[in-house]
Amino acid sequence: MKKLLLSLTALVLTTGLFAQKKSDDVAKIKAETIDLGKIKQDNPTAAIFEVLNIGKEDLLIEQANPTCGCTISDYTKDKIAPGSKGVIKATYNAKNLGMFEKHLTVKFAGCDDMKSITIKGEVIKNEEASTTPVAAPTTAEESVNNVPTKKSNTPVPVKTNSTTVAPTKKPITKKITTGTPVKP
Repeated sequence: MKKLLLSLTALVLTTGLFAQKKSDDVAKIKAETIDLGKIKQDNPTAAIFEVLNIGKEDLLIEQANPTCGCTISDYTKDKIAPGSKGVIKATYNAKNLGMFEKHLTVKFAGCDDMKSITIKGEVIKNEEASTTPVAAPTTAEESVNNVPTKKSNTPVPVKTNSTTVAPTKKPITKKITTGTPVKP
């Protein structure tokens, strides 16, 4: 009987020592869902989630990963002292019209579970773009500053998704007036 009791006690103590913390025991996210409301198309919009360290030790956000490429995340990289706050910033690119709901998974150091946070809203057509036509920028400076500069004949690389594509030039063909014709 003593051996059984001693074995059970050892098992309980060992399990308690190796048990990991849960996210809810160390961190409190002020709002796990943020509704961005109606946002204009092509106007990236950010939601900021406040993370409060409710544990007795420093808190470290290991990762905050969006579930799709249309959302970019950033977060507090430094340790968050007990009672202090950190942030997770989620930016939605707002390219597609209509309702959206995007999730991010958050992992805290020392926790075996992940937390899910959500941004949602509706992308609406930009009324200004439909009533006032705006000329497309022709230089990289105009693209960045949204300020027209003097016109240039130099082609500007176009960025599509994550690849930069250089503009194509028409091949220059010369006509040879004497001799045998040359095939291109």
